[in-house]
Amino acid sequence: MSSNPTPARPPIRVSRVDVERIESLLEQPQYRALDTTALQDELVRAEVLEPARMPNDVITMNSVALVQVSDADGSRQEHELTLVFPRDADADAHRVSILAPVGSALLGLRVGDAIDWPMPGGRSARLQVLAVRYQPEAAGELHR
Repeated sequence: MSSNPTPARPPIRVSRVDVERIESLLEQPQYRALDTTALQDELVRAEVLEPARMPNDVITMNSVALVQVSDADGSRQEHELTLVFPRDADADAHRVSILAPVGSALLGLRVGDAIDWPMPGGRSARLQVLAVRYQPEAAGELHR
């Protein structure tokens, strides 16, 4: 049975190259034990586009985005995050793995989109994309 983090999730767009790389990643033995159901559900519902057709306001792999995180207690924080593959993740540098809950939630969102997403410890957070400051596809890096 698949999880459904929120009843009304915004539509998402994911590049074909990113989908292929993420699916390959999920097949690797070191990641098979992780619960990637939410990420897999997102890939299934995504509109898959060729990299050259990706709108420049969408978070793709290696994009840098300004995100507002709102917790259930009402606290809000803004973070500039880079969405990366696990090997490039670095919390100190705000490089978030696609396999982390926040990373899975951000993939494919556009500026202005918000999504409620389950977080570690049984809590949830609302993530809103305020800006995409860098996107590889917009920079002409279509097959990075």
